[in-house]
Amino acid sequence: MKSAYELAMERLQKDTPSTPLTSEQRAQISEIDSLYKAKIAEKELLLKGEIAQEQAKGQFEEVEQLQKQLASELRRLNEECESKKEKVRQGK
Repeated sequence: MKSAYELAMERLQKDTPSTPLTSEQRAQISEIDSLYKAKIAEKELLLKGEIAQEQAKGQFEEVEQLQKQLASELRRLNEECESKKEKVRQGK
C-alpha cells in the first residue's frame, strides 16, 4: 500500500509534470539565489542598524515603522527572487 504522501505526490505529478533542469538552468538559479541572499542580507543590516539606533533613542513608533519596512522589503525581495527562478525553470 502507498502512503498518503506518495498518493498526493503522484496526483501532483499528473497535474503538473516536472521537467528536469539543465545544468545551465541550475547554474542560473544558483546565481539568482546568491544574488538575492546578498540583497536580503544588505537590507537586513541596513534596516536593523537603523532599528537599533531608533530603539536607543526611544523612538518606538519609528522602530515599528522600520520593522514593517524590513518585513515588506524582505517579502518583496523573496517574491522577486522566486519569480526570476520560475522564469528560468520555464525556459524564458
